[in-house]
Amino acid sequence: MTKQNNYFRTIVKIGLALGTTLERDKILQLIVQGVLEAMGGKAACLFLMDEEKGTYVPVAQTGLSKNYVHAGLAHVKKEIPLLLKKGYLHFRDAASDPGVENRETKRAEGIASILVVPVRVKGRFIGTLSLYTAKVRDFSAEEIEFLTVLAEQGGVAVETARLVERLRENTRIFLDLAASINSSLDIKDILQTLSCEVSQAIGVKAASIRLLDEESNTLKLVASCGLSEKYLNKGPISAEKSIAEALRGKPVVVRNASTDKGVQYKKEKKAEGIVTILSVPIKSKERVIGVLRLYSAVAREFTEDEILLVTALAYQGGLAIQNAGLYLMLKSDMKELKDEIWSHRCWF
Repeated sequence: MTKQNNYFRTIVKIGLALGTTLERDKILQLIVQGVLEAMGGKAACLFLMDEEKGTYVPVAQTGLSKNYVHAGLAHVKKEIPLLLKKGYLHFRDAASDPGVENRETKRAEGIASILVVPVRVKGRFIGTLSLYTAKVRDFSAEEIEFLTVLAEQGGVAVETARLVERLRENTRIFLDLAASINSSLDIKDILQTLSCEVSQAIGVKAASIRLLDEESNTLKLVASCGLSEKYLNKGPISAEKSIAEALRGKPVVVRNASTDKGVQYKKEKKAEGIVTILSVPIKSKERVIGVLRLYSAVAREFTEDEILLVTALAYQGGLAIQNAGLYLMLKSDMKELKDEIWSHRCWF
């Protein structure tokens, strides 16, 4: 069978798996096995990077021993710009190349050459797919292109699994929040649940909810999750100087909190490990009454879907506040009615 036929069969096999299963890890393992079957070599490994957690881990591999030590995240970050520029990295003699980490480990593992291509999702780098050979080897443009196609299929598998998991998680969050609103009129408990749920769902460091005090024109903290007491007690938040646009009803993303002119307490945010902030308005009857803020520990681009989700959850928070307010009004009206009836008991 020709090399081209091997490539075609591997791509078709993985494509069919993508259309018939939602199990991410199963597809990724199929990809690394397909790399060895079609290209030959000693081993293959697919890595995914999570900057938020500071990890760069192998999620699928074949042909490597349990004791083999992969390169760390710090080393990988140095190689990413060149990898993205060229589209691949080729270490012809990994045991002696100064650009390779853990050379002694690779020599002991019997690794000679390494070919690395990026794994991307919608153009965003999320990991790498690597092929390891037992003999020093050069790779043709066709081989590099084939490995790149498999890496792209890996990106599709990761993104599909993420979307399905996000859909499930979003459904769970809305159900939990609806149940909380339905079963409790303690607005602080409801907003505390909201802040923790949304930070977990979006995968950020922390979240907070502040409501507008119109008399002092400041934002009062009513709920938070993931922030230290020292940071929370840093001082008053001005509605004019901070997130003014969010208070006008629009989501706002501050990409670098330590340099943005509209951000208060820059030093405190840097000490807390806050880099990017997403602020969305909390509304009650179309009137903005506060903001829900998410804090990321790394520079981050929030997707349109993520911003829509956070905005929808903020609306749920506004609905909970509105319901609690209506209940208190009704309770007050009922008390006045009872007092009125009791004062005229002589009528009966």
